[in-house]
Amino acid sequence: MVFSNVVFLFIFLPLVIITYFFARRELQNYILLFFSLIFYAWGEPKYVVIMLFSIFINYIFGLLVAKFRDNKQLNKIVLFSAIVCNLFILGYYKYANFLLENINTFFSLNIQIEPVVLPIGISFYTFQAMSYVIDVYRKEGDVQKNPFNLALYVALFPQLIAGPIVRYNEIAAQIKKRFVNIEKFSEGIKLFIIGLTKKVLIANQVGFIA
Repeated sequence: MVFSNVVFLFIFLPLVIITYFFARRELQNYILLFFSLIFYAWGEPKYVVIMLFSIFINYIFGLLVAKFRDNKQLNKIVLFSAIVCNLFILGYYKYANFLLENINTFFSLNIQIEPVVLPIGISFYTFQAMSYVIDVYRKEGDVQKNPFNLALYVALFPQLIAGPIVRYNEIAAQIKKRFVNIEKFSEGIKLFIIGLTKKVLIANQVGFIA
């Protein structure tokens, strides 16, 4: 699903806004997470599992970093392991086909596997999840003990598939508590309309030519 899609504009987004503002404050994060998962699963539901797995392992790594904070050596090992795991997942989906093709060419082999399809937005949510663990390690953000709040940070649909990558310490406080007034809401609508206009009237048209 993309932001210029009719389903998004006239069904999904209005439903998110109405449900969010009519819900109790303590349920709003869960509502945003629920709709974010639907948004991501719209095209290919099976890739949600990969994102949830990424969230889970980084949630565990965050807890371990916080637990072993007084043991610098062990803490560095945990951080290194988190980075390696994240980059391995990203590297597998981005470069498995490329590496296999080169191995077959270099060694004159004919190894055949099912082509690995790149999940949408995997680079964005992988680096966001990594930034959470790194911020906890650097003591620039508190460890998130609620896995649903961490999942919301990683999976929030407005930036899930196209970025930008948002550092955890920049929005950690807003995940816990945030305020919305008519001025902020109006500014958000204005920015969305401007962006949508640029996308539909300029970017899409230039894309056809390109």
